[in-house]
Amino acid sequence: MRALRSLLVLFALLSAGPAARAAEPADLLLVFAADVSRSIDQAKFQLQREGYAAAIADPRVLEAITTGRHRRIAVAFVEWSGAGSQKLLIDWTLIDGAAAARRFGDQLLELPRSFAERTSISGGIDFSMSVLARAPYDAPRRTIDVSGDGTNNSGRDVALARDEAVAAGVTINGLVILSDRPMTWNPEHTNPSGGLANYYRTNVIGGPSAFVIVAQDFNSFGQAIIRKLIAEIADAEPPLHRPPGG
Repeated sequence: MRALRSLLVLFALLSAGPAARAAEPADLLLVFAADVSRSIDQAKFQLQREGYAAAIADPRVLEAITTGRHRRIAVAFVEWSGAGSQKLLIDWTLIDGAAAARRFGDQLLELPRSFAERTSISGGIDFSMSVLARAPYDAPRRTIDVSGDGTNNSGRDVALARDEAVAAGVTINGLVILSDRPMTWNPEHTNPSGGLANYYRTNVIGGPSAFVIVAQDFNSFGQAIIRKLIAEIADAEPPLHRPPGG
């Protein structure tokens, strides 16, 4: 009888869904939330994808990952555009070394673009929060890594979405991609008064040690991601990018 009960317990555990089992540990849950709105043309889009794929496999990033307690982080990749346009491009993936990083990058480079609509940073944050809520891994830190080249012009107020995420214990960092020339039909979108980096500091980022990193253009995007990833994994702010009052 005891043996039968043990077999039944084992069967129940094996049959249970992931939520019923103990979550695997990681040092960080990180959602890449990438802007693919219409201000990002195909050339810029390709540079953005290639930048993420190269950065996750960079030796400096991998070194930062393997110095953590669990020597691994969990990442997911989201693309977002207008208020109703968000997609989970790559579901939760453990990065614990070069092989896993290369697989993640290769998959990212092969997938088609999701959208090319308006810019709802708030929608991207809200969707990323739902992705974090269903993560099959457990980590002491949860971060949303928002990259974009313009202001929020669709969906609800971005500061409200940010504040709700921060209240839930999530940190939001920003990677701002500056535009050489303002958009002819809406110059304030990519070049707002005070600058896009300041807009992100005021409206988008939040949480402990939140920061903004600036890519001067899409060609410098890859190096900016590397600096950002190292800072996020190490839970430290990169120099010269601390937000006011942070």
